[in-house]
This record gives sequence, structure tokens and C-alpha cells, in this order.
Amino acid sequence: MKSELIENRIIVWNIEDSKKLFSEGYYGKPIGMPKPKIEEIDVPLILDLIEGYYLLEMKKITITKLKQKIKTDEMIEICKKEVHDFEKKYIVYKNFRDKGYIINPGIKFGCDFAVYEKGPGIDHAPFLIQVYNRNEPITSTGIVLAGRLATTVRKQFILAIPKGKDKVDFLALDWWKA
Repeated sequence: MKSELIENRIIVWNIEDSKKLFSEGYYGKPIGMPKPKIEEIDVPLILDLIEGYYLLEMKKITITKLKQKIKTDEMIEICKKEVHDFEKKYIVYKNFRDKGYIINPGIKFGCDFAVYEKGPGIDHAPFLIQVYNRNEPITSTGIVLAGRLATTVRKQFILAIPKGKDKVDFLALDWWKA
């Protein structure tokens, strides 16, 4: 499937390809469709850089920029420039995707990712993920803020800490009322 890199987004212009990618794992967002149903998709699909890189690495898409094909190593350099801590976030993204979870940007929740078991529109994301570096300090205020947010939206807050090139340690926080 062909796609095009435009600034910091990847567009799948072909509608049938858009439907197929979305139906195979809820990749991307159909442009202008806030709650898309697969059978209703009739617009191009927009992918963020992390999921676009994942699909490129999995050989599900090709990416071009100004009609020139972008290779995997070129794409990773683009991603590193555009996405803060790209390599760490990508390890976490790939870890969840490889286990069959649907993982979307978590910007509206103030975190790195929202993770679904079945998919957006089918279930609510039960997990909010924040990626941390192994040596990065985590303040008590940061934990309280994350916990309050997750509790407010009825989700579990998980700290994801990449370990090496392909492993991730997870720390899940639960909040209890006394």
C-alpha cells in the first residue's frame, strides 16, 4: 500500500487501502471522521509517524516524499527528528502492537499512548501509557497527577520503561479509596 509523508504525517490516499489498513488493526484515522466505522470509510487515512514507521517496518506500506521512496533507515531518522524519545516510544508501541493490542496517541489524555484491547469504538481504552527512560526521575506530584487523570477517565495508568532494544518493563498504578 502506498502512502505519502507530508510534514509529520503519513497519508494513505487510496480509499480501499485506507479501509484495509483501518480494518486490519485500527491503524490511523480517516480524515474528518471522529468515530469511523470500517464500512463508512470513504476518505484518505492519516497515520502518525510511529505507526507509519511500524507499518513500513512490517512491510505493510511504502512511504514516499516528493515522489521519492523513503527507506526504513531514512524514515527512522525523520522520526527521531520529529518525535521526542522516538526510539523509546517505538519500542513500547511495537511491544503492544506485537501482542495484538491497538495503540493510539494518548495526547487527549495527557500521556504518550492509549491502549485498547479490541479497538476504538468497540471498547474504551483500559490503559494509559507514559514512557519513561530508565534513569529518569518520577516525581510524587507526577504520579499523583497521572493517577488522578487515569482514575477520572476510568483507566489504569502504566509506566512503560524500555529495557534494551526490544524489552519493556511495566509498572501499573492502581488507586484505592480507603
